[in-house]
Order: sequence, then structure tokens, then C-alpha cells
Amino acid sequence: MISSIQTRRTIRRYTARDVEPALLERLLNDSARTQTMGNLQLYSVIVTRSPEGKAALAPAHFNQPMVTQAPVVLTICADFHRTSAWARCRNAEPGYDNLLSFMNAATDALLFTQTFSTLAEDAGLGLCFLGTTIYSAQTVIDVLHLPQLVFPVATLTVGWPAEEPPLSDRLPLESFVHDETYHAPTPEDINRFYTPKEALPENQEFVRINQKETLAQIFTDIRYTKKDNEMMSEGLIEALSKQGFLKGK
Repeated sequence: MISSIQTRRTIRRYTARDVEPALLERLLNDSARTQTMGNLQLYSVIVTRSPEGKAALAPAHFNQPMVTQAPVVLTICADFHRTSAWARCRNAEPGYDNLLSFMNAATDALLFTQTFSTLAEDAGLGLCFLGTTIYSAQTVIDVLHLPQLVFPVATLTVGWPAEEPPLSDRLPLESFVHDETYHAPTPEDINRFYTPKEALPENQEFVRINQKETLAQIFTDIRYTKKDNEMMSEGLIEALSKQGFLKGK
């Protein structure tokens, strides 16, 4: 029997059918059974259904069309605001305005995101995970009116699939599983791990149309450049500071 995760596809086109509120509520509630640090559930989920709300979020996600087309957009946030408020209401003084607390809350939020994704796909829904959330964190914060100690870490567009794209390739298990200690790959290992990916016709065409020598250059020179990474890192640090996770920075 093939697990549903073996047929996972990123869905960017959706039918006009709505995601029923009862179904979404059940999936969100079931997802809360995922692992969480200290049983604190250090996450919050902003559900956006209105055309106006989705249009306001779209620029943060480089105006990718699925943001406005999908029936539902979920923004999953690292949240120590709620826990801190609970502590103060119970005569306890929180100390979560720091990087470690952000990492703990972000981990909780991403665990929730993955669990929701698996459950939603098992229910027949299609999803697209948007990595742009971190790139444009301040815009998302402003649009969603996120208070101190709340930070967006993931976005999912959710709906009923209107496409069945091919499965994406994956690296072999030996490329990312290490026995006992980490084993740095040799050039021979790299060839064994990556040559099948590089040989795929769609990747060879990608290299050709971008006038590059290798697939790796697509990522270093076009998709995730040093300049862009450094610029967005500065914005990320600034947003984390404004949200209270980098006290004194």
C-alpha cells in the first residue's frame, strides 16, 4: 500500500469549491495534537478567506496567483504573546523576549504546519507552502496586525485541487541520513546524489533557458542569491527586533 505522502504534490490551482468551515475547523483542531514544547502550543493560525484579506497579503508573497485564487490562506505564526499574557494573568513573569523563545515557537508552528498539511491532503485538499512568508515578514505582520512576540513563519494556500502536477524529484535517502555522526559528502558522493536530479529533462531545460552551465548555478545565481539572502536577512532581523524577540538588538 502506497502512503499518501508518497503522492504529495504542490497544488497551485484550485476549483471554485469552498473549503467547508466545519472541515477546516476539524483539521485545525486535529492538528493541535502535534508535538509541542512544554505542551504550550506556541503558535497561532490566521485564517484569511475574504478577497480583500487575500489581496492585502498577496504582495508579501510576490503576488503569486494562488494567494488570491485559493479559498483559504493560512498564516501560521510563532506565538509567545498568548503564553506571556497567560503568565502575567497568573502572577508569573515571562521571559520570552529572546531568540531562543522565537526558535522554540517557530519550531512549534512548523510542526503544526506539517501536521495540518498531512491531514488536509489525506482529506483530499491541495496545498502550497509559501516560503515567502519569512522573506516579507514585516508586510505580513502589518497586514495581519500581529502584536509583540507573534511572528509569521509559514503560509499555506488551501483548496480543492484543479490540477495534478507531476511528482517532484527527491534526493536519495543516503544523501541526508547519517549513521551515528555527520559524514560530509565527498565529490563522488555529490555526483551520486545529484546527477539523477541534474539529468531530468525539465532541469536541463531550466539550465538552458537561463543560459547557465549547471543546475546549481540556477540556485546560487538566480533563485537564492547571496545579495538577496543578505538583504532579506537584514529585514528578518529588523522584524524580529520590532516584534520583541531580539531584546536590545
